Amino acid sequence: MNAPMVTKAEFGFNEHHQNEVINYMRFARSKMVLRLKTIDSCFEELKDSRLVEETYTVDEVREMLDGLQVVVRGEVEMELINTAHTNVLLLRQLFSQAEKFYLRLQSDISELENRELLEQVAEFEKTDFKTTNKINQETSKPKLAPLNESGVSELLNKEIARLQEENDKLKSRLRTLESQAMSALDEKTKVERALKDLQKVQGQQQHAAQSQEISSLEDTVTALKEDYERSLSANAASQKDLQENLISAKHELLRVQEQLALAEKELEKKFQQTTAYRNMKEILTKKNEQLKDIRKRLQRYEPNE
Repeated sequence: MNAPMVTKAEFGFNEHHQNEVINYMRFARSKMVLRLKTIDSCFEELKDSRLVEETYTVDEVREMLDGLQVVVRGEVEMELINTAHTNVLLLRQLFSQAEKFYLRLQSDISELENRELLEQVAEFEKTDFKTTNKINQETSKPKLAPLNESGVSELLNKEIARLQEENDKLKSRLRTLESQAMSALDEKTKVERALKDLQKVQGQQQHAAQSQEISSLEDTVTALKEDYERSLSANAASQKDLQENLISAKHELLRVQEQLALAEKELEKKFQQTTAYRNMKEILTKKNEQLKDIRKRLQRYEPNE
């Protein structure tokens, strides 16, 4: 099924771009034809140099084909690498031209394998490329028509008048700005003078307020000092009274402890003289003797224990 006819307008080319594309396609085709001729010469060389016998063995045929494969592979690989490098140089030119106009070009690599677009390019090559071959290869570049002397003078006069008018406008604006600057300078001088007067008045008021505050602080410090001295005197007297009371309390404590010790001794002496104390003491003596007798008996019957 043949692809539909594609015109330059449908493919997105204007006349200038069409010529550039055709020039590149012509360049690519010439390189392709040259490389195909080189591959054909490889086959012709094999025919002339090796195919001289009527019969060949399988190994000989395999050797000839392997050698031919190496040569053809090298030629194709070289052509593909050269094509890739050529495309890089072409992209470099396009990007450099775009950067001069502050443009950022972007490419969609997936579109390079779009079969529909590739078929449109092939159809474009068949139609417009053949038609363009009939035109002169050197496309005339658009040039400005020469101006006569009167036209140049008229343009110069218009430019001079425009520049003169712009110069007058700039001078007028400059005078306005100078007037505004002088007014602003006078206003600044007045403001600075008023600020100095205000600072002077505020300085005097602040000095008087500071003097009054200092006097008040001095009075406060004097009053606090007197209160502190009175507090020290009162604390000294209180401390002396406390020391005296503490000494008296210690003496009283010693006296009470001495009396308690005497009372305990007296109580113990009285308790020892009672009949209950003596009976208790006799009972304890008897119990001790019984315990001694029991230990002796136990040692007699159970010496190990």
